[in-house]
Amino acid sequence: METIKITTSQNIEIDYEVAGLGERIVARLIDFGIFILILIAGGIIAALSGSVMERIRIFGYAFVGLYIAWLVSLVFYDLVCEVFLNGQSVGKRIMKIKVISLDGARASLGQYIIRWLFRIVDFLITFQLAALIAVIVTKNKQRIGDLAAGTTLVSTKSRTNVNQIAFAPVLPDYVPVFKEVNQLTDRDIVLIHEVIQNNNPVLIHNMANQIKTHLSVVSSFDDLRFLQTIMHDYNFIMAKMEL
Repeated sequence: METIKITTSQNIEIDYEVAGLGERIVARLIDFGIFILILIAGGIIAALSGSVMERIRIFGYAFVGLYIAWLVSLVFYDLVCEVFLNGQSVGKRIMKIKVISLDGARASLGQYIIRWLFRIVDFLITFQLAALIAVIVTKNKQRIGDLAAGTTLVSTKSRTNVNQIAFAPVLPDYVPVFKEVNQLTDRDIVLIHEVIQNNNPVLIHNMANQIKTHLSVVSSFDDLRFLQTIMHDYNFIMAKMEL
């Protein structure tokens, strides 16, 4: 299993299983296959409509319309999916891989846009050779778009030593206490984890107060238990979103 080590903005090192080249290729084939099936289905529907001449006319118009829609959808597909599906397209989700920022957090909108724009270099101009070579030779298995955006692709199948990272999984029947945690980010959770690991009562108290103020919540838990609960709630809710 090949891994990459990512250092967060709080200087915490996290090991991620890198997405394999085969997984990336299959994910792209799945995504492209979806568009091929849609195009074929549209053509069949148009061809089965009306008389023979009418079918030809309808098929011609339908083909042009579908082809334009297909091209537009194909161009923006990855960007839209990654923005709204947390770094995944349909193919990536099936193959259980996703885009993340090199600081361990979710990629920002700007990062998604940059890696999307560089698809012209990675795939179109170089016939996908630039992306293939870059993934093979770069340290963090990045295509050119990832290098420019500061992102990479990792596997979501499992994470390394869960006791040493902020994003440890919780039990399936866990019930979140503070649903407001969706206002937090990965960076916030990593920082909370670092404060807990330092085991400094003053830092823990200050962090708990900051989180309560930020989320506008009131808790009867002691500061340490409150922060631990916040982490559990966040991990549970984010895991559900990725299913």
